[in-house]
Amino acid sequence: MATNLIKGFNLINSSIKFSSRYPLRAFSTVINENIEDFVVTNEPILSYLSSSKERQLLSDSLTKLSKDCHNVPIVIDGKEYFSDHVRSQVMPFNHSKTIAKYYWATSELLTKAIETSLEKREAWERVPMKEKIEIFKKASDLVATKYRYDLLAATMLGQGKTVFQAEIDAGAEFADFLRFNAFFAKEMTKYQPISENVSVVKNSFRYRGLEGFIAAISPFNFTAIGGNLASAPTLMGNVVLWKPSDTAILSNYLAFKVLEEAGVPPGVINFVPCDGPVFGNTITQSRWLAGINFTGSIGTFKHLWKQVAQNLDLYLNYPRLVGECGGKNYHFVHSSADIDNVVVNTIRSAFEYSGQKCSACSRLYVPKSIWPEIKKKMLDICGKMKLGSPLEFDTFLSAVIDEKAFNRIKGYIDHAKKSSSCQIIAGGETDDSTGYFVKPTIIECNDLNDKLFNEEIFGPVLTVYQYDDASVDQALRLVHRNTHYSLTGAIFGQDPKFLQMAAEELKMSAGNFYINDKSTGAVVGQQPFGGGRLSGTNDKAGGPHYLIRWTSPQTIKESFVNQKDWKYPYMT
Repeated sequence: MATNLIKGFNLINSSIKFSSRYPLRAFSTVINENIEDFVVTNEPILSYLSSSKERQLLSDSLTKLSKDCHNVPIVIDGKEYFSDHVRSQVMPFNHSKTIAKYYWATSELLTKAIETSLEKREAWERVPMKEKIEIFKKASDLVATKYRYDLLAATMLGQGKTVFQAEIDAGAEFADFLRFNAFFAKEMTKYQPISENVSVVKNSFRYRGLEGFIAAISPFNFTAIGGNLASAPTLMGNVVLWKPSDTAILSNYLAFKVLEEAGVPPGVINFVPCDGPVFGNTITQSRWLAGINFTGSIGTFKHLWKQVAQNLDLYLNYPRLVGECGGKNYHFVHSSADIDNVVVNTIRSAFEYSGQKCSACSRLYVPKSIWPEIKKKMLDICGKMKLGSPLEFDTFLSAVIDEKAFNRIKGYIDHAKKSSSCQIIAGGETDDSTGYFVKPTIIECNDLNDKLFNEEIFGPVLTVYQYDDASVDQALRLVHRNTHYSLTGAIFGQDPKFLQMAAEELKMSAGNFYINDKSTGAVVGQQPFGGGRLSGTNDKAGGPHYLIRWTSPQTIKESFVNQKDWKYPYMT
C-alpha cells in the first residue's frame, strides 16, 4: 500500500500543468488564496437562571438523553462498525445508570482507519483553506445553537459537570476553539516572504498538511478539548484517528457528529474508541504516523513518546508530538493580598468540577499572619457548598469521574489521615455507594516533601502550607523547585514590589500565570493554554501558534528571468 501511495504522490505532482504564457505566475495565484476577512469574539456564556429559555431547553435535552442508553458506534469513513468488545459509560453520580454503550476498535479496525484516512488525505489536503474555514465556522455555529443543549446534557450526564461547568466547556469553549482556529488559520495565510523585485523573483509561502495521519487522544474532563484535538489538525489539511476517553464517549460522539454535519468529509476524522495500549501500539507501528495530539497523564504520554522513539527508523517523517499532561498548580498568597479575593478564587479553583481540571489549584502557600482569617472563611464556604447530582442546579460540585479516580483520590486522603505532618481541616469523607463522591478536602501540611505537594491528585483536595511572613523569598523558591510540573499558578497581593519580584521568580513555574486571579478558567483567544516541564509541550491551544504544529510549510521561489551564462560577474 505504501508503494502505491508514493506512486500516487508522484503522478499527481507530475500532472500539474502551467499555461505557456504565464508558466509560474498562474501558480502564484493559487498559492495566495483570497480569504475574506472576518472578526471573531468569544461565545457568550449563558446564565441558565430558573426562568430562562436556555434552562428549559437544557432540561429538555437532559430528559431526552437520560431516558435511554445510547448506542455509540466506531465510525470509519462514514461507516459504522461494532466490535465484540462492548463497553458501558455510566453516570459518575449514579453509577447504576448506563447512558451509552460503545465498542472498542480492534487493531484490525484501526489499521482500516489508517488506510482509509490515507486514501482521503490528498483530496482533503487540496481543499482550499477558505473552504475549510467555512466548515469550521459552520461547526462553531452548530455548537452554539442546534447542538448546544445536547452537548451540555451529555457532558453533565456522562462527565458529571454542573450546568455552569458544562456551559463554559461544551458550549462556549468548544464553539470558541472552532471559531478562533478558523480565524488564526486565515491570519496565517497573510504572511508572505519578501520579494524585492517581483518582475524578477516572486517568493511565496504556503501551508501543507503532514504526510500521514494524526492520532488524537482526548481526556474525559473537557468535551471541548476532545473536539479541538480531533479537529484542529484537519483545518491544516490533515486526517485524524480520534480516540475519545471511555468516560466521555457520548459527548465526544456528539462533537464528532457536529463536525460531520458541518462538512468534514467521511474518513478525514475517524471516530475509534479503543483500549489504550491497543491504540498506542497500532498507531506507533505505522510508518504513516505523522503526529500525536494528546491530553492525559504523564505516564501515558511518556510511554507513547518512547514507542515513537523506538520506531523512528520506520516512519516517513518525524512524528509531531503535542501533549498536555496536567499540573500541580498553586496559589501563592502575600500578606498584602485581599483576603476575600484569595478565598473565593482558591475555593473555585480547587473545587469546581471536583478538582478534575488540569489547572485546578492543589497547593496553597499562605503567610502565617493571615492564614487564620483565610482558613475561617474557607471553612465557612466549604460548609455551604453542595456536593450532589449535577442535575440539581444548586449543586456546586458532583462526583469524580469513575471508580479508579475515586480510589486514587481516597488513597491521598487516607495518607493524610495517617501522616503526622498533615491535618485534615475540611472534608476527608468519601462515599461510592451511589456515585463516586468525595467531599471537598482541605489539608494543612508542614512537610513540603510530602507527596501531597508533589503528586497530581486530580480531585477535590487542597493542601496548605504556612510560611513565615519574613521568609517570602524562600517560600517562593520552594514553589517551583518542589515539583516537575509547570502548568498554571497564581500569585495574590496588593504590593507592586512583591508582584514584580514574584512574577520574575516564578517565571518558569507555569505556562499560564495569573495575578490576583484563580489558576483555572483560561479562555480561548484570551489565555492560550499549556505548560512546560512535565506538564507538556506548551503548544498553547486556543492561541495563534497552535496550528503551526499541524502543518509543513513550503517556501516557493518563482524566477521570471532566464539565466544564459553559467559564469558569475566576478569571474570575468
